[in-house]
Amino acid sequence: MTTFEEPSAVAVEQNGEDNPYLLGIFAPVRDEITADDLEVIGEIPRDLNGVHLRNGPNRRFDAPGRYHWFDGDGMVHAMAFENGTARYRNRWVRTRALAAEEAAGHALWSGVMESPRGNPVGTARGLPFKDSANTDLIHHRGRVLATWYLCGQPMSMDPLSLETIGAEDFLGTLHGDVMAHPKVDEHTGELMWFDYGARDPLLRYGVVNAEGAIDHEVEIDLPGPRLPHDMAITENFSILMDLPLTQDPAAARRGRYKIGFDRSTPSRFAVVPRRGAASEVRWFEAEPCYIYHVVNAWEDARTIVMDVCRVTRPEPVPTRPGPLGKLLGYLRLDARLHRYVFDLDSGTTTESQLDDANTEFPSIDARACGRPTRYAYNVHIADAETVRFDGLLRYDRVTGERQHHWFGPGRFGSEAPFAPRDGSTGEDDGYLVTFVTDERDDRSEVQILDASDLAAGPVARVLLPQRVPLGFHATWVRADQLR
Repeated sequence: MTTFEEPSAVAVEQNGEDNPYLLGIFAPVRDEITADDLEVIGEIPRDLNGVHLRNGPNRRFDAPGRYHWFDGDGMVHAMAFENGTARYRNRWVRTRALAAEEAAGHALWSGVMESPRGNPVGTARGLPFKDSANTDLIHHRGRVLATWYLCGQPMSMDPLSLETIGAEDFLGTLHGDVMAHPKVDEHTGELMWFDYGARDPLLRYGVVNAEGAIDHEVEIDLPGPRLPHDMAITENFSILMDLPLTQDPAAARRGRYKIGFDRSTPSRFAVVPRRGAASEVRWFEAEPCYIYHVVNAWEDARTIVMDVCRVTRPEPVPTRPGPLGKLLGYLRLDARLHRYVFDLDSGTTTESQLDDANTEFPSIDARACGRPTRYAYNVHIADAETVRFDGLLRYDRVTGERQHHWFGPGRFGSEAPFAPRDGSTGEDDGYLVTFVTDERDDRSEVQILDASDLAAGPVARVLLPQRVPLGFHATWVRADQLR
């Protein structure tokens, strides 16, 4: 069992070190703006219609102690396209926590690297952490849901105005929290999700129907508290994870953050029918690992194929001596494209690494989530102390080909979801849209690339009037979904 524990609370500034996640291209922006008179290099395709939205941490009030990148309040940056024109807008995700801190005029929560003693309760499970809704964005039933990485209350937002509509409770049927990456099946209109924590039920899985209400929930038994982050769906099944990376509950009770990775314990994957009972869960074992993000999964005869970005070093490794080095070690990303095949007849698992590039934050054609997909669009992780995306990769499952687009020296992008062109007939018949920030001149832009030819570079660049800090996940909402 490998463990890593943070020392007692001490602000990095007291050690004469500046936290890089509060500086430069990570530094928060304060202004909410709307801008439509934007300079364009190239020509925005007229068949690109919809809105690209990206979430991320953007601290509103300084808090005592060490800042962890995940502490920032959610802020959504959006670029809407219509008939060859573009409009930029950014807005805070107005969570209950942000409203409480704005009313107080100062921070009420410490960061996740500090003792939570004295913090207000922030989640439905009673955790004393700030639910900032800063992680992902999921489109469902005409709204966008902003989610939080530790499980929280999804915040419903209008995809065009970015107005926060309020906490989403799925027509009064949600009694608990929702994880960061729910999955939407566009063929059925359903949304699949899970909730986890350190007290029973340790893992709870549910389905939101096409009308917007939760109509199925099941508790899934685990040997102890876990830290799952993502899940997968197929046409008939959902896949959840029991991975041997856990938080030490005794340390948590002492106000210390300690995680352990047990290399002697296998990873387990729960395959459950979409509306299955607990008795129908089937567990498939694999090599011990950790997984942040699933690419996609699908059924192939009597097997389930699941592609993921598999972390190669689950335990944190300090990047430099002292508290700041240990904090930065928590955030290092080192992952490889990996495939699991679960045989429903034999109960066995086959796994294989598909590529040797450090690649993460995957996206696919959202219309095919849970069905066989040929292409995956991932970001490439730069070899740097902080998390920076220095390029985009396109993987072709059929030919094995890998295309790439590098942003260039000093330029770093963001997750690039696939944006189908009007009348799109395939998974690469459209564009990739991504925010790119240049640390040399502190400027940001939106790049549009042809999804079928990343190597050709951007077909258009839209220059922005303010910097967009590096952040987390993004989504594309089509024009027909906006209607």
